[in-house]
Amino acid sequence: MKVLGEKVKLLLLSTVRSIYRPIYGFFHGILHNEYRPTTDVYVLMFLADVVDFIVVVFGYWAFGKHSAAVDIASTLSDDQVPEAFLVMLLIQFSTMIIDRALYLRKTVLGKLFFQVVLVFGIHFWMFFILPAVTERMFSQNPVAQIWYFVKCIYFALSAYQIRCGYPTRVLGNFLTKKYNHLNLFLFQGFRMVPFLVELRAVMDWVWTDTTLSLSDWMCVEDIYANIFIIKCSRETEKKYPQPRGQKKKKIVKYGMGGLIIFFLICIIWFPLLFISLVRSVVGVVNHPVDVTVAVKLGGYEPLFTMSVQQQSIQPFTEEEYDSLASQFANNAVAMQFISLYSYEDIVTARIEGSSGSVWRISPPSRRKVIKELLSNRGDMTLRLHWNLQRDLGKGGTVEYALDTHSIELEPGSPVGRAWPRCWLIPHMFPNFIRAPNGAEAKPISQLYDGDEEGYENVTLSLKQDRALDGSGVQEWWDVSVADCDRSREGCGDLPMVIFSDKVSPPSLGFLAGYGIMGLYVSVVLVIGKFVRGFFSEVSHSIMFEELPCVDRILKLCTDIFLVRETGELELEEELFSKLIFLYRSPETMIKWTRSKDSED
Repeated sequence: MKVLGEKVKLLLLSTVRSIYRPIYGFFHGILHNEYRPTTDVYVLMFLADVVDFIVVVFGYWAFGKHSAAVDIASTLSDDQVPEAFLVMLLIQFSTMIIDRALYLRKTVLGKLFFQVVLVFGIHFWMFFILPAVTERMFSQNPVAQIWYFVKCIYFALSAYQIRCGYPTRVLGNFLTKKYNHLNLFLFQGFRMVPFLVELRAVMDWVWTDTTLSLSDWMCVEDIYANIFIIKCSRETEKKYPQPRGQKKKKIVKYGMGGLIIFFLICIIWFPLLFISLVRSVVGVVNHPVDVTVAVKLGGYEPLFTMSVQQQSIQPFTEEEYDSLASQFANNAVAMQFISLYSYEDIVTARIEGSSGSVWRISPPSRRKVIKELLSNRGDMTLRLHWNLQRDLGKGGTVEYALDTHSIELEPGSPVGRAWPRCWLIPHMFPNFIRAPNGAEAKPISQLYDGDEEGYENVTLSLKQDRALDGSGVQEWWDVSVADCDRSREGCGDLPMVIFSDKVSPPSLGFLAGYGIMGLYVSVVLVIGKFVRGFFSEVSHSIMFEELPCVDRILKLCTDIFLVRETGELELEEELFSKLIFLYRSPETMIKWTRSKDSED
């Protein structure tokens, strides 16, 4: 029995060794290979992650069960962030941060562990969790296939990086390795992305051994970036030299200068051109779909309330437009306003003269209002309120446009003494209303002589009738234009002619909503200040930008990166002090940046 136990023990040990030794040899060969050629494919891995990030943003509908019909742009515009979408973006962004940290620390073991976790996690999610959530097989989800294909490229690059190991030295930005136009434009675009430069610099400072503080680190990065830009400019001057004493070619002056002039002119006139374009070419007519008129006396219940919809809102005809123009033919101001509109922009809202609701006022309030009207102690206000509702689906940014016209009833006025008989209210109803893009629908003062004195006189009369259910007497108010010929059709209506401004289509609503002054403040002045930065205060930067030869400064920055990577931290501090002294000493800067021809 003892011999049998020893044999079993030896068999188990041999089995464990046969499994352990290949695994140990595999990981030992990866982590302790002295003859492997180091390589750097971090940039390609980062680009693969960026492509996957973009696929998630624009193909979000493919990663959810009920998100196929969801437009993520409209969802975000409504201030609604889907949780699944946010989690996917955060996970993708977090993997990019972790990858950067491992790259800076040059931790091959950490990268190997991270690679294993990602491989198992992504495959489990892609082939088990995602089909269960979306109720679609992986083979039927093209967006997920694209995402997985790019991620497989990332896995292959990561495996190659692990096999070869991280580079021993990470010197500067990969875009600054060559000094040509392509690298310059890409580097400038990289610097224009919000927070990308700052995030990269802070991450590099956190995960890199250095003696510099964060502010000193940012100073070195800024100097290196500016020197790289100057170096690219000097290389361009060497490649395309300009002979001394020779004027600039016309193709350069008209090509560059002409484009700048055209750009500045477009910016200056952009608000006026845009609003005019919206009004005359791409603008759409958005007539009111509902017009509500109410008459209130003081703080009591409304006397009159009536709403009309589209069937009572009649578009203008050419004959009516010509008749309106002939009516104001002798008024130059009125004709100037009318000429801004066509007959398609005008509608007539025929408001029925009988109130749409009964006058529900309690007996105490009724006695009180009569007492106030007949007394001579104070004024009462009679208000005419109108509200125009538009369909935002057709364009525009404001749904309701409204305004109020008030008349002060003086103590002992004839209007007060006429209660409760028929009232004649002079200059009460403005029958020409402008419906602009904003929220105020004002009467058109150009079409009235003497401003409010040209408003229509109206008659308010209280009507009574027995209720249909026999519960009592019901009261309501009638409003009609005074001195109207009763034999004429439509005399009992209140005709309101509405001039509707053209509004921007929904695709341009975010710009047209600012108006002319808003566009000048938010667009022209902001861009003007940005452009002014290129042409003003140039003299302050001459000392640091007009450098004939920056090779020595560029080598000094590269030396700082090099000694930092090799662990010579004391030397890094000394070289940084030398760089700061160079920028503090104009005389030393001149000596360091002399061209080689001048030295000879």
